[in-house]
Amino acid sequence: MDWYIKKFEQLSLDELYDILKMRSEIFVVEQECVYLDVDGKDKDVFHLFLKENNKILAYCRILPRGIAYEEASIGRVIVNKNFRKEKLGETLMTKAISYLKDVLKEKEIKIQAQAYLRSFYKKFGFQEISDEYLEDGIPHIDMEMKL
Repeated sequence: MDWYIKKFEQLSLDELYDILKMRSEIFVVEQECVYLDVDGKDKDVFHLFLKENNKILAYCRILPRGIAYEEASIGRVIVNKNFRKEKLGETLMTKAISYLKDVLKEKEIKIQAQAYLRSFYKKFGFQEISDEYLEDGIPHIDMEMKL
């Protein structure tokens, strides 16, 4: 298994296809949520992912400040359903937070989290900064972390 952090133009066509396919499988099909996943931000962010045998097992976007919020952000956090019990999500978040802090020198991170995952994100130091609200029919909360 190998971890990668790439800019959009560094992704191979196969990697881009596999990332978009996995995001659609999880966010659109599995969660039964019709929304536009390809939102115009992919070209301006860093793509962090884990590959094994040319298959992407975990993925997220790392967004420098000014792209989604005034603060830096992490989004589209997903793990292949066959590997969710292997703690890949924890490793993924740890790597994303470290990249924002150590490489991009960001001071805070803001995320829009699905409400049922609030305890997952709290383990990393995120604090709730909003009431629960619906986004595309799914309960969400805004969370923030100071680095």
